[in-house]
Order: sequence, then structure tokens, then C-alpha cells
Amino acid sequence: MKEIILAGNIQPLGNRSLRPSIGITALIAALVACACDKSEQAPPPPPATVDVAEVVQKDVPIHQEWVGSLDGMVNAQILAQVSGYLIKQYYQEGQAVKKGQLLYEIDPKIFQATLDGARGNLARQEAVLKTARLDLERVERLLPERAVSVRDRDNAVGREASAQAEVQAAKAAVDSAQLQLGFTKIISPIDGIAGLSKAQLGNLVGPGSANAELTTISQLDPIKAYIPLSEQEYLQFARNKQSAGQQQDGQSLELILADGSAYPHPGKFFFADREVNIKTGTIQVAILFPNPGSLLRPGQYAKVRAVVKHKPGALLVPQRAVGEMQGRRLVAVVKPDNSVELRPVKAAETIGTQWIIDEGLRPGERVIAEGIQKVRPGATIDPKPYAEESPATGGR
Repeated sequence: MKEIILAGNIQPLGNRSLRPSIGITALIAALVACACDKSEQAPPPPPATVDVAEVVQKDVPIHQEWVGSLDGMVNAQILAQVSGYLIKQYYQEGQAVKKGQLLYEIDPKIFQATLDGARGNLARQEAVLKTARLDLERVERLLPERAVSVRDRDNAVGREASAQAEVQAAKAAVDSAQLQLGFTKIISPIDGIAGLSKAQLGNLVGPGSANAELTTISQLDPIKAYIPLSEQEYLQFARNKQSAGQQQDGQSLELILADGSAYPHPGKFFFADREVNIKTGTIQVAILFPNPGSLLRPGQYAKVRAVVKHKPGALLVPQRAVGEMQGRRLVAVVKPDNSVELRPVKAAETIGTQWIIDEGLRPGERVIAEGIQKVRPGATIDPKPYAEESPATGGR
């Protein structure tokens, strides 16, 4: 009988249903046990490396910010007061102009002709008046001699009065024509920066036309920043102003530009509007900022920041260290044994790149600022010092 040797066990070929022997089963079990032992003996992964910041305690100023826009101290709309064709532009757009500087000229020919006609009519009326006065003088000389009648004297008086009225009307016509001619030369009423020209040479300009407005000139030094205050903010501001007996300190009003930089010149309170807007519940307040060099322009974005109070002994952590889950603020606190604990905190205002924490932390504790996604509660970490992006120079 032929035999097949399987791991030392013998099975006859005559038995067609080959079954695993006890030796094969033992071998498989031994291999599985060996693999499990190797898996259980694999070394644990190293602790995650994270950036850790210490909770800092110090006195900090609390700022409040309002977003508004800039506007010129004076914005003068330059309008064409007479109708005619624009023939000259004397100023350069976007450049500074002086009060009384010539800006535009409208074709003066028709206005000069009107003035010449008015002057001719005035000369004619003055001649008529002179004749009427001579007639009156002659009648008054002859009246005592009864060479003329009283009616003749009365008629002469009437003609002299009528001629005098015509002279006055002719003078008014001359003045009007001269004024209209003067309006053909358009001058700047203020010192400031001239804007883009809204009319081109050759355009028909004047009242009632599409080109009535020619340009705008803005006085920019100082420049105004308009910000809206809520009724509560306005009341607090007004009470602080009354208790101090003076206006808001200009040093505490700071302008933040659109690129995030701080404007170097502090502002001061200028005025508050006369009413609260019933639709928005806010009152408009104007802040004046010096503007040498005309860096600031009307319409620019303006964020005005003011110190509203000081907070002694505030606890500060980087903003990156504070997360939010289900409406709660959380930080990952690193214990002395470098294990991680998730702890809810009460965050207040931000100061630059840091949060002020009112509850949940103690001075000197450590929190994870970078790499919190690598860890879980109870895990051990490898802490590294956190490098602050920028100093805490502001806040809201």
C-alpha cells in the first residue's frame, strides 16, 4: 500500500477523504501564537510633539472697535452755473489746488456779447435820463414866468423818473451779464485735493444738463472718520465725558487701516450727530485725524479703536489654543507629567493674537497652542515652546 507522509503522520491512499492531522493543527496554532506574540511585543509609538504656551498673567487695556468710513473735512462740489461748451481744464486731477485757483473755462463768447449789449443799452438809457433831467430843469425855470404849465412840469418830472428807472434796470442787466461772464471761469472755493473731472472738453455743461457737476474738491487735513455708536455706547461715552469734565482723550483713539496697520497719528472726538437713527439704533460720531501728506482719502475703510477700560491681572493664552465644541470654549491643558486634559474655559476679549480667559485656567499652567489635533485626552505629549506670531498690540 502506497503511503503519503504528512508531518510524520501516515494516511493510506485507500482512504479518499483526507483530514488534517493533529500535527498540522498544532503547527498552525504555533505559528498563530508566534505572530500574536510578535504583535504584542511591538514598541508603542513615540509621544506627539506639540507647541505649548504658558498662561500669562498681566494688566491689559481693553479696546473697543468701530468700523466706519473716512470723509473730507469739507467736500465742495464744483458745478457749472451757466450753460456753455467746456473749452479748457486748468488743474491736474488728483492734485492739490488752492482757493481761487482757476479750474475750468466755459466758452465766453455769447456771454461777452450779452455784456456788450447790456452796456450799450445802459449808455442809451443814461443819455435818455440826461435829456429828461435837462427838460425838467428848463420847465422848472420857466414855470415861475408862467411860460409853461404845471402839467408840463409834472410830465417832465415823470419822464425824468422813468428814465432814471430805465437806467437802474440797464445797470442791473450789465451786472447780471458781467456775473454770467464771470461764471465761465470756474475757480476753487477751498484749498484741497481735486477729484476726477466728470466732464470732458467740448461737453455742453450747465444747470439742468447731464454734466452739471464738474468735479469735487475735498479738504483733507484734518480728515473725519464717521463711526456708528449704539445707544448704550453713546450713553457710556457721554457719561465718561461729563465725569472727566473734558473731551475724550485723543491719545486713546487709534485708526486701523485696511491693511491692518495702525495709523501713526492719534485722533480726537469732533462731534456727535443731533439724533439717533431710529432704523439702526445708532448715533453717528465724527473723529478728527491729522492727515499730513493726504495719505487718507474720503471713502476709505476706517476702524477706530479706543481704550474703554483696563483689566488688571488678566490671564492670556494664544488664540490658537482656544477651540470651540458644541458652543463651549475648550483648551488642552498639559499637566506636570505631560499628559493632556481638555478643560472648558470662559473666554472674554481678544488682545492682539491672544484671548483673555476669565475662568478655567490658573497662572503658570501650560496649554497646547499648536498640534492639538495630534493628541487626545489622557495622552502623553512631547512639549515644545510655542513661538508667538506677533506681540499683543491691540484688541477689541
